[in-house]
Amino acid sequence: MRYGLDSSWQRFGRVVLAGSPLRLFRLTTGGEAVVERIESRGDVAASTLTERLSDAGAIHPLPTDEGPSRFGVDDVTVVTPQLGGAVHPDGRLTVDDGSSPPLSGAALRLEINRGPAAARNAARPLVDTPLVAFVDDDVTMPDPTWLSALLWHFDDPEVGLVAPRVRGEVGSPLDLGDEPARVRAGTRVSYVPGAAIVMRVDAFDQIGGFDERLRFGEDVDLVWRLDDAGWRCRYDPAVAVWHQPRPSWSERLGQHVGYGTSAAPLALRHPGALSPVHVNGWTAATWALALIGQWVPAATLGVASSAALVHKLPDVPPRAAMWLALRGHLLAGRQLTSAGRRVWWPMLLVGAVLSRRGRWLLLLAVLGNVRATPTDLAYGWGVWTGMRRLRTWSPLVPRLNAWPGRPR
Repeated sequence: MRYGLDSSWQRFGRVVLAGSPLRLFRLTTGGEAVVERIESRGDVAASTLTERLSDAGAIHPLPTDEGPSRFGVDDVTVVTPQLGGAVHPDGRLTVDDGSSPPLSGAALRLEINRGPAAARNAARPLVDTPLVAFVDDDVTMPDPTWLSALLWHFDDPEVGLVAPRVRGEVGSPLDLGDEPARVRAGTRVSYVPGAAIVMRVDAFDQIGGFDERLRFGEDVDLVWRLDDAGWRCRYDPAVAVWHQPRPSWSERLGQHVGYGTSAAPLALRHPGALSPVHVNGWTAATWALALIGQWVPAATLGVASSAALVHKLPDVPPRAAMWLALRGHLLAGRQLTSAGRRVWWPMLLVGAVLSRRGRWLLLLAVLGNVRATPTDLAYGWGVWTGMRRLRTWSPLVPRLNAWPGRPR
């Protein structure tokens, strides 16, 4: 097996810092030799070390040159849930989710609209292949090769789901970037959209498919339940499909409102997984001081906590350890502006009416990503709608990790 390095990868002799969230690995002499082979993209045998690095998102498997995958496109059934429109003529198995009039050429029809989760589940009795691909009706499949380019991942019997990159509107939450990832809550790629995914049927059956109670977020819930059940979920941006954006701004904003309504039920099902900000205690205290205008104490605490990390990482060069800590503070600031723009903006809006500092905080959140502000505000409206419906504040609560040197 060959592996590629994650962009977070840093090695200092027998110490590796990599993964999402960032982890430290201390290597034995044998482990150092394995890592050198990985860095040169040579073949390495499976081991405890490669498993740990892969599971942490520090390395990502690459396709081998040992011949074709054990699976081909004939081992995949493509299922599309659809409401209205016309059935695609590309061989998909289409489930008519209560369209009026009924879709001509659909393989299965639900008499009433029950949502994409129910439509996908309804197709399960018609699937007689070991793999199933769920592709939305507004996703264009380039050609069958997009499937074959993903199937090598399933040579690993523990891989339950693989997702390609979904391109579409600029800043779309469906487009998760150009770097491969191990998909897991709380990491750089914490979910993959159900717009286009390929699953092992055994994994689908084990967790009972999609949760039909969810009209939105059923794909996120599925991935997290797969991960909890021990299946590996991978994101492979080397393969891409096209998601057709909504034709008007009103429809696009309405779509993002719908995405936001999934936050409350997901937060209740998966406590802590959907927190808008993940920081440690020192970083939280540093930014809290900065946000109330105490810049000197904030800077002092930020530098002091960064310097403290140097002593906790004696195997890492001091300059690298210091930069690592300072970078963590900066990334936390980006998280805070994103959270302010996406889910906290109603509170910031109230603060802006009441105080000058509140107006500055609201402006800072918007300047964090001006282009994404309209869709982020729409998403936040959906979040608050869902919270009101389920009477929970969970999607707003930040996740505070352990203070350095203290138990989690």
